[in-house]
Amino acid sequence: MPRKIAAALIGSWCLVAPAAWAENAPGVTDGEVRIGQTQPYSGPAAILGAVGRAEAAYFKMIDDQGGVNGRKLVLVSRDDTYDPKKTVALTKELIDRDKVAAIFSVQGASPNLEIRDYLNQNGIPQLFTFTGADVAGDFRHYPWTIGGTPLYRIEAQIYGRKILIDMPQAKVAVLYRNDDFGKSYLTGLRQVFGDSFDQHVVKIASYEENDTSIAAQLKALHASGANVLISAATAKHAIHAIEGVYDLGWHPTHFISFTANSVPAVLAPAGLDKAKGLITATSYLDPGDPRWTEDGTLKPYNTFVAKYLRGENPANAYLLYGYIEAQAMVQVLIQCGDDLSRSNIMRQAANLKDFHPIGLLPGVSFFTSPRQYHPIVEAALERFNGQKWELFGDVMAGQ
Repeated sequence: MPRKIAAALIGSWCLVAPAAWAENAPGVTDGEVRIGQTQPYSGPAAILGAVGRAEAAYFKMIDDQGGVNGRKLVLVSRDDTYDPKKTVALTKELIDRDKVAAIFSVQGASPNLEIRDYLNQNGIPQLFTFTGADVAGDFRHYPWTIGGTPLYRIEAQIYGRKILIDMPQAKVAVLYRNDDFGKSYLTGLRQVFGDSFDQHVVKIASYEENDTSIAAQLKALHASGANVLISAATAKHAIHAIEGVYDLGWHPTHFISFTANSVPAVLAPAGLDKAKGLITATSYLDPGDPRWTEDGTLKPYNTFVAKYLRGENPANAYLLYGYIEAQAMVQVLIQCGDDLSRSNIMRQAANLKDFHPIGLLPGVSFFTSPRQYHPIVEAALERFNGQKWELFGDVMAGQ
């Protein structure tokens, strides 16, 4: 999808991009830049803590190479257990006590939503939110909040288009988490199916993040007669969904969220035989696919994991996600030069011109501007063959 750079700044952006060189942000000295974040290192989403570990390790690697523009990077990362209330309290501590310059790569729709008003009211960059929900992107009302991952809504659009083209008579069931994450998939499907949504989608069922079982939901979806299932579920419940569908003897065309496509962290625990045939949309390389190692594409990533994340499995996609997000954060700081005011940090985050960090698929890049706060809008479909993901079709774009 062609994307044009805006010719003029909008009014709200002018509030964060004054002409004068502003004072450097808190947390910036001649020798370091302090960046803050919360991550789910424990609790129901602890599997996602690999993202934060990879980001911290990447910053350590950059520091070992001399830092950015002569400054070391200090990542202050706290465990919010994926609890939005804890995210709020810890974020305020990061700002008030730890004096960080910006908040970076907080995970989850609800945690990011809970801190968005506070950060925007205080002019604090909320960078590369680690959620595909539409938390970021509203540059008019929330000019200090910018996204960092593909949108769930766009992923659902791609699934819907695939269904309309290849399975126009399909009966679709949707399992979704009852929050902005899960509801984004319903939004994307409605955007594609339009007035015929109710004709295509025969059953929907939601679950809560703290639910210990989704067996009842899966039984209801199965009973609907659907031959397509879209599971808008993150890792823990995606494992339950893959197991549950298999155990029911149900064989739908099964689409799963890209957040749950890690082979070692999700598919292997669910059972590789049970996961065979799953389809997902991805903007990322599969770190478990030997071809990206053999052709040298992921050699820097694999070298990084071996040295800075010893004992971790480089095939864990969550490590790669953190590696990519950290590259984007470092690129922003490089572009800032010696102007590390919060306004310039935000300005540069919205000025990534076709930046291609190691780990993104060919044809996919980060692109941001003052009017484009969703940096990744392209993805390709892939199918799990029982051992690894196989791409099929072309890179597609949503909107």
